[in-house]
Amino acid sequence: MTRVFSGVKPTGHLTLGNYLGAMRRWAAVDQHRADSLFCIVDLHALTVDHDPARVRRLSRQAATLLLASGLDPELCTVFVQSHVDEHTRLSYVLECVASDGEMRRMIQYREKAARERARGGSVRLSLLTYPVLMAADILAYGADEVPVGDDQTQHVELTRDLAVRFNQRYGHTFVVPRATRPAVGARVMNLQEPTSKMGKSEDVGPGIVYLLDEPDVVRKKVMRAVTDSGQDVVYDPEERPGVANLLEILAACTGGDPAELSGAYESYGDVKRDTAEAVVELLKPVRERHRELCADPVFVEGVLRDGAERARAMARPTVDAAYRAIGLLPAASGAEAVSGPEAVVNTAR
Repeated sequence: MTRVFSGVKPTGHLTLGNYLGAMRRWAAVDQHRADSLFCIVDLHALTVDHDPARVRRLSRQAATLLLASGLDPELCTVFVQSHVDEHTRLSYVLECVASDGEMRRMIQYREKAARERARGGSVRLSLLTYPVLMAADILAYGADEVPVGDDQTQHVELTRDLAVRFNQRYGHTFVVPRATRPAVGARVMNLQEPTSKMGKSEDVGPGIVYLLDEPDVVRKKVMRAVTDSGQDVVYDPEERPGVANLLEILAACTGGDPAELSGAYESYGDVKRDTAEAVVELLKPVRERHRELCADPVFVEGVLRDGAERARAMARPTVDAAYRAIGLLPAASGAEAVSGPEAVVNTAR
């Protein structure tokens, strides 16, 4: 059975972009057709300056929203990255296979490092090496597919390179994964800056629709979306990114085609109104289920605990195999350490 791995980083409140680009497909498609693991990658949230209490709060919120979006713990594995030690165990081994040049060529590292320096802050080493941890997240589970947005494709390519390199040097150990992307809604753009991704790391912003926004807030944000010069509604992502973004969101919400939808509208206002209502209706069941789950925190905790146990059992054989392949001496259990035929007792003082 195909195995799928993907995750969300608790660096901000989850957005419409997260839902349309990933979460909805996980619930509607991936968990039914594949052996699927969905992870709150909280270790990745530590690569920049952060508030520990906020990371914990957002991690719990992300887990709750994944379940609210339709993930079923009977069909898939939902867990928190830091609850499974195999991620960090494998990450160091893969650092011994990766190169400094590969890390510094990562587009996200260059962009985030530049922003940190511009603010006068120091760049954490973990920001440089976190693509290797991401590779460990994927390779530990033998994932065949990694559903990602366009901005993460480079990291999956690095994961593939590291898997192939390790297999060639030390013997076949890892499955070489591939990135997969939904056809529509893979990259929802900021409503106020339609050439920039709708990212969740920003705390506030009129161009970002959060999954837990109230309906009136969603309507206001969509109705105030930046459009383009001209009045005719044309789907042209290059020349008219504002209206193209709205059409893509509307298409993703309703199952239509953005180019075909453009022909049904004569004004930007009509596009905005229909898009706003489509988003409100799409998010309504997610918000209602989230409210129910927040009233039952013991259930969510149980899902994460059971998910971590299953994930650990899946990852440990692969990580142990990688340790043996690269040359690390297996740890002996207590009885074997003193009674085996090759045991040596050092009594020197």
